[in-house]
Amino acid sequence: MHTVLLAAPTPAGTDKLVRFLSLQGVQIALFIVGAMIMTRFIQWGTARITGRIDQSFTESDELVRSESAKHRHSVAQVISWVAIVIVYVIAVFNIIRALGVPITGFVAPATVLGAALGFGAQRVVQDLLAGFFIITEKQYGFGDVVELTIVGSVATAEGTVEDVTLRITKIRSADGEVITVPNGQIVKATNLSKDWARSVVDIPLPVGADISRVNEILHRIGQQAFADPRMRPLLLDEPTPMGVTEMEVDGVTVRIVARTLPGKQFEVSRDLRARIVRAFGRAGISLAPGESIETGAMVSTTQREGSE
Repeated sequence: MHTVLLAAPTPAGTDKLVRFLSLQGVQIALFIVGAMIMTRFIQWGTARITGRIDQSFTESDELVRSESAKHRHSVAQVISWVAIVIVYVIAVFNIIRALGVPITGFVAPATVLGAALGFGAQRVVQDLLAGFFIITEKQYGFGDVVELTIVGSVATAEGTVEDVTLRITKIRSADGEVITVPNGQIVKATNLSKDWARSVVDIPLPVGADISRVNEILHRIGQQAFADPRMRPLLLDEPTPMGVTEMEVDGVTVRIVARTLPGKQFEVSRDLRARIVRAFGRAGISLAPGESIETGAMVSTTQREGSE
């Protein structure tokens, strides 16, 4: 006597799921994996390009990056960002097709969604447009020292640019903090390292100080700094005393300025302050009571961008 075992009937839903996973499921998985691989490849290629740009600067004898190198670095990062967005848009489009959803069915919802995004994503569109003009107009780029005035903020964001995309700008402050600023929120961008910069050192003096003698000492300090082999490569011309710039009841202020390489004004200012303190100490000249030597930095170009 033989026993016949009958297989239990498979639910219809299970068959459909198996067919879906064996056909569309594999296709969808390939699209996802392909998009991830393409993203990694784009990031790898961008890292190679930017690394080569940085290496060419490191191996050269230049003290500062050229404007073209900064611009190429920023453009490479933007192209990478745009390429990744395109890859994921294509992947999503093909996944929708693989699911069997007709694209024409998205026309009406897309219209409603577009109208909603038009109101809700105004800030994003503003950021993208602002980023486009920042890059095309070469307002600043990777490695620049900038000071950004932001909408609704009293304090400015100042530091070295580490990343510029169409939507955001990332800068690292002197304290090592990374500040991310949406491009559309920047109302004024001051580039402290474009073309050339100017070191400005103000010296407060008491009333009755011998201004002629002070100017002679400052002139000699400028000559010594310009002749110093360590400082000469940073200076575009000899530091020049500007005489009295401010007069108050209890004191006067004299100024010395120097035109420097981009981003080197701070180093030059530190050196000038040290020379001034030593020279004034030897000459017996004292500062105004309760005052200190102040340093400012002027730049050749101030970039402005308005946004609402």
